[in-house]
Amino acid sequence: MAAYSDLFESSSNWLSHTLTHATADLPEIKTTLPDGTRINRKNVGVLHISPPADRGNPNQETLLVSAGIHGNETAPIEVLNALVSELLNGEWLLACPLLLILGNPPAMVAGERFLDANLNRLFNGAHGKHEYADLPEAARAQFLEEACRQFAMAHPQALSHYDLHTAIRPSKREKFALYPFVEGRQVPEGQCDFLLEAEVEALLLQHKAGTTFSSFSSSALGAESFTVELGKVRPFGENDLQRFEGIKKALRQRFCGKPCSAKQAPFDHLTIFEVVHEILNTGKNFRFHIPDDVANFTEYPPGTVIWEDDDTCYRVELSPQAIVFPNRDVPVGQRVGLMIKPR
Repeated sequence: MAAYSDLFESSSNWLSHTLTHATADLPEIKTTLPDGTRINRKNVGVLHISPPADRGNPNQETLLVSAGIHGNETAPIEVLNALVSELLNGEWLLACPLLLILGNPPAMVAGERFLDANLNRLFNGAHGKHEYADLPEAARAQFLEEACRQFAMAHPQALSHYDLHTAIRPSKREKFALYPFVEGRQVPEGQCDFLLEAEVEALLLQHKAGTTFSSFSSSALGAESFTVELGKVRPFGENDLQRFEGIKKALRQRFCGKPCSAKQAPFDHLTIFEVVHEILNTGKNFRFHIPDDVANFTEYPPGTVIWEDDDTCYRVELSPQAIVFPNRDVPVGQRVGLMIKPR
């Protein structure tokens, strides 16, 4: 059993250790905190943390929280790092099994969204496609999938997964979440309460399974999973972390097994949207008619042409639709944006 200080070696905290060893293949190392909490550093940026066996788990749940799947989305990374430091300093007691993941350390070091391939398009087995052969990000996706499977098998309680991101463009709704599609599934009220405590104001219901991390955990592990967008992309050290106190508080409450706080305006209800169309780069002389600087949740009236190619012209019909995640600079076959409408 390793000494507590060996977890991060000479680094001052989990984040600095992860950045220092971003491309290393480190062995597993285990330690136990003075209160009996067990920590297993499974590899760079991956911590499996378990409370003592005799400590109650009031919510009867396990939690998987990830950040840094895109390396330049730094604020959620800093939030998770701060929570780990609080735990190690004995500021609160962990009540439930926890898997914490910093997804793409090399991209974090480079300050880039990704290096060779978008890690958040490589889950649900997509990492095995021939075009991703031998890419480090494909190997990382495969490793993370297996780490999550092992975690879920070791802890059979109800599993929730929050994959934390920040957006590459402004948004008319600063904090919002996406709920991966699983046939017949409804969003539990307790999950809505958590999102509201995290100051999330809108929820998008996705219309088909995908290859994102949260789609993998929901479809393969049966988790209640959410991709949570928390603001704007900024470099390390340039985030106004006061704007992320909501998610930090909400996670700390869950880690401690405490119930959500009473709802307070303006975060007393979620606005629900559903995806009505996924825009893909077809490659057939594809033309995207949305400006590069448009904000998420920008609404377009009926009749607006959103995209076209040699075979298709997509225009808004019947009632207004808004766009999220517009990004024309993606490879053929990948998502250029989502069209949504209020439910």
